[in-house]
This record gives sequence, structure tokens and C-alpha cells, in this order.
Amino acid sequence: MSYPFLKGHGTENDFVLLPDPDGSVHGDLSSERVRALCDRRAGIGGDGVLRVIRTAVAEGAASVVERSRDHAGAEWFMDYRNADGSLAEMCGNGIRVFALHLYDEGLAPAGEPVRIATRAGVKVVTRDGDLFTAGLGVATVLGETKVSVGDRSWPAVQVDVGNPHAVVMVDDLAEAGRLWDEPSYDVGLYADGVNVEFVVRRGPDHIAMRVHERGSGETRSCGTGACAAAVAAAGAEAAEAPGRWRVDVPGGRVEVTRDAAGHVFLTGPALIVARGETDL
Repeated sequence: MSYPFLKGHGTENDFVLLPDPDGSVHGDLSSERVRALCDRRAGIGGDGVLRVIRTAVAEGAASVVERSRDHAGAEWFMDYRNADGSLAEMCGNGIRVFALHLYDEGLAPAGEPVRIATRAGVKVVTRDGDLFTAGLGVATVLGETKVSVGDRSWPAVQVDVGNPHAVVMVDDLAEAGRLWDEPSYDVGLYADGVNVEFVVRRGPDHIAMRVHERGSGETRSCGTGACAAAVAAAGAEAAEAPGRWRVDVPGGRVEVTRDAAGHVFLTGPALIVARGETDL
């Protein structure tokens, strides 16, 4: 059976989108199918899969959404899977691409914020021309840990942005070496894996980073990772202070803003680059 797909990216963090409004096309989306779709040689290729499905029919979505304090109006659920087929709570670049698709297809009112349900709760996305801003909630600093790549180790800051991150401050991004293999970390802290960001300071409120995403490997960008990196780079003395950071990633640039209440907002582009049908 063939079915439609779209290909999109946010700062070159790329995804296969599967329109499946009533859940009838993909049913229980298997990890094998996700891996096939994301395969860059034998498939469409991507860092993950975004299934576009209504919250009312997405398995397990209703209970997650209801835990959000203001969950009304989140018609669409972003069913996100990493490239290895594993489930993920959130994706900061993916949710912008997801919102672009909803706007383009008339599934969300043009010019109005769109509420999108995720496994990390309901997120609100707004559009201003080619840029999209996603409210990702409070980024919580949880303490310190350690991360290793090969025979090198660094202290890292634990940050939760609806999904787990370990942020390492370095003098040079090349210190991380090749991130084909997953960095080593405290499995007791991160039973389901962790996204690891290596970050350098470029100037006041300006950082650059590389990232290894759990289930996908090194990617060109990570939206929640950019938020985690900015908050960690701000330091303990500014743990909850408002701020605005420019974050350079291999795939481009995003902006992270934190308000007086500690909520972080991610701003960046989103593009749909292809659409078609596949029988993968």
C-alpha cells in the first residue's frame, strides 16, 4: 500500500511527515517502518518521523494532553519518532515543521497561534513570515553529571526541556571528535537515553553547539537542545533570569528567549522541501 509523505526541515534537522488524521493509514506505526523511512540510502532519509494525527485518536495522547494546565484546542498531536524508531517526548525543530504543514494545508487558521499536543504536553506555535516561535515551557536545570566520548570526559549540566539533555561547555567544538557513536553517560540518570550538546561561547548571549540526539546520532540542529544549551550557558547565577540568546548550529541559526517566568521560546525557520507517495 502506498501512502503520502512530506519531507521538511528546521535548520537542516530533517523529518519525514506522515499525514494520518484519523490514524487509519499507519495504525501502530512500527519502529521498523520508521527506520526504513529515515534510512538515508534505502529510504527517504531523515532524523525522525512526524506523524500528523488528531489528538482524539492518537494512542495515549489524551492522557498526556489532559495533564497540561491549558489543553483545550489542541486538535493535532505530533507523534514524533527518532530515526531508530524510538518514541520521543518533544522536538523543537520538528514542531515548527509540523506547524508549517498545518498552516499550509488549512488545518490551522492562518495568522493565529496553533496549539499542538506532544508527549511533553501542549505547545503553542506562532508564525511571523518565514519564522516560527514555539513556546517550550520551563527549561529546568537539574544538576551536574558527566559525559564521555572515547577516552575523553567532561562535566555536564542536566537540563530538562520536556526531554532530557546533558550540556557540555568546551573551548572548541572539535573536542567532541566524531559523534557517530553515542556518548557515554550515567544510565541511572537517563534510562531512556539523553541528548548531548557540546557548546562554545561566541560572545555575550551568543553560543554555538554540536549535538548528538538519542536515537538519531549527530544532527545538524536540535531545537530543544539549543534551549538547553542557552540555559546552561547562562549559568547558575542567571538560572531563571530573562534573556535572549543566538545559537549557531551546523544547519543554521535559531534564537532562544526566556521570559520572567522562566518559560523558553525557540524561534527559527521551517521548510517543506518535498512531497510524494511511498510504499516503504
